[in-house]
Amino acid sequence: MPASDAMTTLMRLMALTDSAFPVGTFSFSNGLETAADTGLVHDAATLEAFVRDVAVQAATTDGVAALHAWRGRRDERFDEIVAADHQAILCKLNAEARLMSCRMGKKLAELHTHIAADATVARWLDEIGAGRTPGTYPAAQGIVFAACGIGERELFCSHQYGVVNTVLNAALRCVRVSHYDTQRILFRLSGETQALYDEAAGMDYDDMHAFAPQTDILASLHEKGTKRLFMN
Repeated sequence: MPASDAMTTLMRLMALTDSAFPVGTFSFSNGLETAADTGLVHDAATLEAFVRDVAVQAATTDGVAALHAWRGRRDERFDEIVAADHQAILCKLNAEARLMSCRMGKKLAELHTHIAADATVARWLDEIGAGRTPGTYPAAQGIVFAACGIGERELFCSHQYGVVNTVLNAALRCVRVSHYDTQRILFRLSGETQALYDEAAGMDYDDMHAFAPQTDILASLHEKGTKRLFMN
């Protein structure tokens, strides 16, 4: 790849991974708000353990779906994109997680249509509008990243960074931690991304697993909670 093309791709990767990219990640905490309220997460050590669990669960569910959607867009197999979209939503046991994924997925796809024309993204939005596919965020990431010429490894890194950073940003408002703590956790967890990619890259839909009962219990408590800063 010529240097100019590589730099363009890197700039697009940075833009799509930026926490300021307007898809609504700031509205969600991935369950941290309730974990903090119940005392499960109360300092840097418990926060790191919580974020690691969230990252692993995301890698083996949404991460797998994103990779399959990316490959579907690369191979021009729209049925594979739809299959990945449906599998992603099946891994969301609580209503708030489904809401989060679908809102962010549709928003990402809509944003991309305003930035660059892509027939696959437009077709996927039509399928969402017709109610034939849910429109999850990992599926949207797979389509959009492939359309931008960004590789699947970079997609997976961006996906993991987004998951981890969403929780860590929320932690600054929910938990007694500092920016030093959150950046230290991000630095440590980034060293585990390669192993998670190696696992997720070879997984098929039957291999996806989302067994995290504690997270699901926290989500159910949040749905009926009266104290909230985040949508989930």
